[in-house]
Amino acid sequence: MSRAMGSHQSARAVTTTWLTPPEIIEALGPFDMDPCAAPSPRPWPTAARHVELPEDGLAVEWAGRVWLNPPYSFEAWKWLAKLANHGDGIALVFARTETAGFVEQVWGKATAVRFLHGRLFFHRPDGERAAANSGAPSVLVAYGAGAAERLRTCTLPGTFLSLEAAA
Repeated sequence: MSRAMGSHQSARAVTTTWLTPPEIIEALGPFDMDPCAAPSPRPWPTAARHVELPEDGLAVEWAGRVWLNPPYSFEAWKWLAKLANHGDGIALVFARTETAGFVEQVWGKATAVRFLHGRLFFHRPDGERAAANSGAPSVLVAYGAGAAERLRTCTLPGTFLSLEAAA
């Protein structure tokens, strides 16, 4: 499975590389780093610095405000743990609020979340929008006050929740 912007695994998927819809990056950016970037060439940037395979985004030092759309698998929680430790960034994951990983890495560590209304349509590596939606609801997860403020004030349709009081 490719670890890329919007990586997503499905039994019916022809590709495992799914790009983050550009309107999400436009609404929340700019970002300094994307440690899970899609392979080059990519149709739009997600950050000033893209870390793509074969470079290991988990092994490199993260800097600045991070955009993270991790592989959509159990590996996602390792990426969110690193983002939580980094403390400045936004992640896009499925809103599987009951899973152990979500409880630990989101409910237990995030500053805020924005549950997106409707299901996202990811894009193919050439930029073409997928014909079908993602098949599950998505949530944006903020770590750090600046990232939380971006979620609170962005124009993406969704419901914002501050988690700082719960920590």
